[in-house]
Amino acid sequence: MGQNPSKLPPSSTQHVFKSESPVNFSPDLINALQASPETDSTRSKDLELHIQRRVHSELTRLDAEQTKRLAELQEQISASPDSTTKSTHPDARTPDQSTSFGGVDHKAAAEGDKLRDLSRQSVQKEIDMLKEKLKRRKIKEEVVRDKTIEKAKSEVVNCLRLNDRRPLDCWREVEAFKEEVGRLEKEFLGKIMD
Repeated sequence: MGQNPSKLPPSSTQHVFKSESPVNFSPDLINALQASPETDSTRSKDLELHIQRRVHSELTRLDAEQTKRLAELQEQISASPDSTTKSTHPDARTPDQSTSFGGVDHKAAAEGDKLRDLSRQSVQKEIDMLKEKLKRRKIKEEVVRDKTIEKAKSEVVNCLRLNDRRPLDCWREVEAFKEEVGRLEKEFLGKIMD
């Protein structure tokens, strides 16, 4: 451990390879390896730089593609007729729809209006049902009005004030409070499930 230095002195430029079987290298290869200034660290840095360049070029390519796609979509949106103005203004019809009574365009428009009305009705029903459920729930008011919860809470607080040095003596009051909270939770869940 201490007899041989771990690094060769910088004046030594000769590389010695030892193997169990004889290996023959051409003198040109050996000279090229000995003359090469590259080390493992320079190779790893070069590899890292190469990877970074590839990642950067790929990211710029993807960014350019996304920008191009966004521009195409914006052109399509601006070139297409605005469908919201037609649906909000029923009197503003295209000439094809007004002249083709009973035609394909008129039927398609009628079916679209029918579906829109159905979806409007179903959404309104859903909103009304949710409003009814919210009216039935008056959670905070019920919790405040529940005298047994308030009583159990005040008993826990009083016990903790009396036994400020020994809070574990209030376990009975805490258990009673937990039971009341559990009862209130069951009532709440019963109301939600209805």
